[in-house]
Amino acid sequence: MTHPPLRLPTDLAAVLAPPAQATAEPAPQGAPDNLTLWYDRPATDWETQALPIGNGPLGAKIFGGVATEQLQFNEKTLWTGGPGSPGYDFGNWKTPRPDAIVEVQRQIDRDGRMTPEAVAAKLGQPKTGFGAYQTFGDLYLDFAGTPQNPASYRRELSLRDAVARVTYAADGVTYSREYFAGHPGNVIVGRLSADRGGKVSFTLRHTSPHADKTVTAANGRLIIRGALPDNKMRFEAQVQVLNQGGTRTDDGDRVTVTGADSAMFVLSAGTDYAGDYPAYRGPDPHAKVTAAVDAAVGKSYDQLKQAHLADYRNLFDRVKLDIGQGTPAVPTDRLRRAYTGGDSADDRALEALMFAYGRYLLISSSRENDLLPANLQGVWNNSTSPPWSADYHVNINLQMNYWLAEQTNLDETTGPYARYIAAMVAPGTKTAQEIYGARGWVVGNETNPFGFTGLHDWATSFWFPEAAAWTTQQLYDRYRFTSDVTYLRDTAYPVIKGAAEFWLDFLHTDPRDGTLVVSPGYSPEHGDFSAGASMSQQIVRGVLTNALAAAKKLGVDEGFQAEVTATLARLDPGIRVGSWGQLQEWKSDWDSKTDDHRHVSHLYALHPGNQITAGTPEAEAAKVSLTARGDGGTGWSKAWKINFWARLLDGDHALKMLSEQIKTSTLDNLWDTHPPFQIDGNFGATSGVAEMLVQSQHDYVHVLPALPSAWKSGSFSGLRARGDVTVDATWKDGAADTIIVRPGKTGPIMVKSGFIADRYRVYDEQGHEVGPHRDGDTLTWNARAGKAYTIRNEAAATLTAPTSVGLGEPLQRVQAAEAHAEVTGPRCRRPAAAPAPPSARAGG
Repeated sequence: MTHPPLRLPTDLAAVLAPPAQATAEPAPQGAPDNLTLWYDRPATDWETQALPIGNGPLGAKIFGGVATEQLQFNEKTLWTGGPGSPGYDFGNWKTPRPDAIVEVQRQIDRDGRMTPEAVAAKLGQPKTGFGAYQTFGDLYLDFAGTPQNPASYRRELSLRDAVARVTYAADGVTYSREYFAGHPGNVIVGRLSADRGGKVSFTLRHTSPHADKTVTAANGRLIIRGALPDNKMRFEAQVQVLNQGGTRTDDGDRVTVTGADSAMFVLSAGTDYAGDYPAYRGPDPHAKVTAAVDAAVGKSYDQLKQAHLADYRNLFDRVKLDIGQGTPAVPTDRLRRAYTGGDSADDRALEALMFAYGRYLLISSSRENDLLPANLQGVWNNSTSPPWSADYHVNINLQMNYWLAEQTNLDETTGPYARYIAAMVAPGTKTAQEIYGARGWVVGNETNPFGFTGLHDWATSFWFPEAAAWTTQQLYDRYRFTSDVTYLRDTAYPVIKGAAEFWLDFLHTDPRDGTLVVSPGYSPEHGDFSAGASMSQQIVRGVLTNALAAAKKLGVDEGFQAEVTATLARLDPGIRVGSWGQLQEWKSDWDSKTDDHRHVSHLYALHPGNQITAGTPEAEAAKVSLTARGDGGTGWSKAWKINFWARLLDGDHALKMLSEQIKTSTLDNLWDTHPPFQIDGNFGATSGVAEMLVQSQHDYVHVLPALPSAWKSGSFSGLRARGDVTVDATWKDGAADTIIVRPGKTGPIMVKSGFIADRYRVYDEQGHEVGPHRDGDTLTWNARAGKAYTIRNEAAATLTAPTSVGLGEPLQRVQAAEAHAEVTGPRCRRPAAAPAPPSARAGG
């Protein structure tokens, strides 16, 4: 049966325009806004209260004091250690140990296990010159004539425009400050104003724990310049102060503004770091920093702000989420403390805020011009000796930082990650040869900006050669999301191939059954060393599978393909159901029902891997393991569990884990805490929410796969699925109402959702019916790039759209158009089935 095209309103194509084109303005300053963190007092603690701004390379924490304002700031490449630091060895053995690994393998073959301490004694060595991420210091603004009893104080961070603000009233004057970190121009900008002329007076000064520096002021510009003592890395920051009205004076190492109507400062900073092995040094930063500040002060504050807003909103506005949240009337710290995870609009508001905050933090700590990816603390650090050096732990933490990037439409933020992983290939190749006697490249449990790819001697965290393979999962996943074959060929494949080659050489034959296993292997970060730990096998299987698929896609390296195929045939898969129904963590059935360790490493195949599918016996075993581990753990661990439960299609338990993270592992400024602060938990939580709403790891687009019952009605727009697909959806009473998919490439597309098993319609933006092939709750059709396809739940009780705070008018207008279409075109129970296309894959 055929149907004439539906006659829809002529503006429907505009209604369905991609979210990236949205031009909606944020709420006016001072108006209630559910995407603003706000507080009624200044911050007194860097970690728990101060608010972060950043543009990738630069970051700052805003305190909002009344008598004195503090801005602690960072530049991401300011690191001790590495070349120039005495004795730096990239983690490679100082003297050869030709039989050390073989001896450990033989003992494991004989005894089945070894203690971490015993293995570390054989294979480890103390760190030398590893270094740590450094604070650049603090800017202070000391205000003349501290106001008495300031009123109406408000300190806020708007996620809609990435601007921090401080306002208060005193002695009949309202004072305002605004701060933002602009990616265009690489500057941090601040503006101070009052609603009465001549009321802005302050002294700007700098403090730093770095002794080897000079601070000078001339012509309103503060120049901070020095070199780190251990590696001689040169660093420089410049701060230019501009005033409207009043006077400005320089006094040695500070700048004073008196009686101005308003004032602005512009800060930029840099170092002589370069990401090139083995020297990791580039030109002196002076010229680049000077040029950045000069360019910025040649523009007005409004010009700088508008450029920042246009740049930031182009990323942030791509995704919107409405889960029934309200606009809280209480400050964010009180909102968090009152959070129960119940049914209130305030609880929904905090959950939606956490989702948006993860996207904000990634945009703020990883941008296109970055030399380094987001580290354990993003870009923020107030110490010369931060926890875990604020380094790059690659047994999950760095990888977790980027789980949300493709899902939540922030592809541009992944560039620094890809460059950083590619930069490890050269030092990692040397480590693979010298320590492991293998081809390819390798990196251990943790690394730094200077190619540390070898080993140290902390028994429970020094050994993890699987890390290189895991880091390449993000590279291949980016290809699966974007379908960018040029990226696959030029960027991802060479790195993936090298990580796979390492395992072609280093896998060990297990005398128990003749399979190929990782030995010595260790399941982070507990238990004994053994052969064939589940996570090890799953990661290696993943990198070999990805390398083979990429080589086939590119039509290259037939000999390598044959070698990988033969190895996969012998590889122990690392997925076993144990004696009490659990997914085994080790090849031997050693799991304890009382083990509640924060790492649930053996579920890698469930997430972020794709080797376990919900509803299978292996997935049920993963559920048993996850239940036994419990809902506790540190912040990042709870975040991972959100993703696990979402992949198991249990939205209620996924939301419970988000609730646990908010209640017990989230600080007043909504930073995640291990404790102490670790940013990966923020990123993992946002990823987990996205996994509840859209999944695509199995080459079909699964919409609302794990919707929590507490999120009764709502909508989202702009999420991404593998296969270059953008997805919007609305739902009512827990069931999908409307799904819109926008493929970026022409070819077969598969979409899965519960209501498809009942009554549905599919049509394009012109209202033309699409006749997909249906298999249960999955539809397949040949889609065209750039088209928008709507799948509508015909069984829905009403056509009235829910109020959409997050998504707003566009989908309501779509549904109004659909209601109009009902009276202008015939309808049927289900479109006639079309023949299934030869390949029903949404991913490349």
